[in-house]
Amino acid sequence: MTLSQWQGALEWLAAAAKDPRACRDDWMHGVTGVHLLATGRLWDVLTVPERLGLYTAELLHTVSVAERGPVLHDGRGHRVGFLVPPDPSALWAGHHLRYVSKGGWIAAPAPHCRWGTLHWLVPPDGSGALTPPEFLESALDRALRAMARTHGCSRRHLAPCRRTTEPAANPTEERSPDHCG
Repeated sequence: MTLSQWQGALEWLAAAAKDPRACRDDWMHGVTGVHLLATGRLWDVLTVPERLGLYTAELLHTVSVAERGPVLHDGRGHRVGFLVPPDPSALWAGHHLRYVSKGGWIAAPAPHCRWGTLHWLVPPDGSGALTPPEFLESALDRALRAMARTHGCSRRHLAPCRRTTEPAANPTEERSPDHCG
């Protein structure tokens, strides 16, 4: 990552902090290196269990750079978070996933942090690139299928999937996030 990319990534991430200037200063000169960043304005975050997330991040690494965004690994919480475009109408359903949107917060290290229990697997590059939900959904499904084959077991749970809360074609029909696809 070049210095200008790093600076752009720092500015982009810090913009989601309550006090962007203090966040930038701490990331550049401070001690803690981790700040709370608001979700729902610049991005949302989908977190999944660590093993599924690491496999999915590896699959996403094979797609073009324009189709993948930052990926955060929380080794202590055993979770992997994917930054996706904010979508207040999105509903994600799946086993042990968490979708953090408007009104939520995530803990995040500086964009250059690639070590420790909380670090970037794919750091932000300052361009504002985020993982498109349809690519993430497909990669999660592929990762879950591959993990089931590798470990010799059947899929006990549906792969994580995304639906928006658009009005149903039939007004009496209700959409359930538990039944995607």
